[in-house]
Amino acid sequence: AVDPAAGAQEYLRLLEQEGARLTHILLTHGHYDHVGAVEELQRKTGAKVWLAPQDACGGELFPFTTPDNAYADGEEIRVDTDLAFRVIASPAKSVCLLCGGLLFSGDTLFAGDVGRTDLPGGSWDTLRESLKKLCAAVTENVQVLPGHEEFSTMDWERANNRYLQF
Repeated sequence: AVDPAAGAQEYLRLLEQEGARLTHILLTHGHYDHVGAVEELQRKTGAKVWLAPQDACGGELFPFTTPDNAYADGEEIRVDTDLAFRVIASPAKSVCLLCGGLLFSGDTLFAGDVGRTDLPGGSWDTLRESLKKLCAAVTENVQVLPGHEEFSTMDWERANNRYLQF
């Protein structure tokens, strides 16, 4: 699961329906609206959780505190023989996760927009560095699955997102 924010029961129902087992919970960052189901899923499935250590704070904005693993930039997290996620760590303390033709961009890149910089620790300069790094790391036209709103593609974002016009 990537950023499981909805009620854990929905995830557990889908896992049972599909006869699947949850082994990995990958978090792009620790905001409350991305981690809502993590603790219950972790407790009920034994899945291991990955999160950047600076995001495991235990506060209102960053409530989650007990990841099993920290990310390393460029690391490949292998879920099984056919499924692996490449970590693209950003200076903005988040990560994006590239898995085949899918990019889980969390709150870094949205369809036609980018993440906020007005929250604690936010910085436009740092976000801009993160976007440059992301564009350099992801050169193919993958589908962008942001943490909020609509899906997009990297080619569309490069051509149309004003924040990627470097």
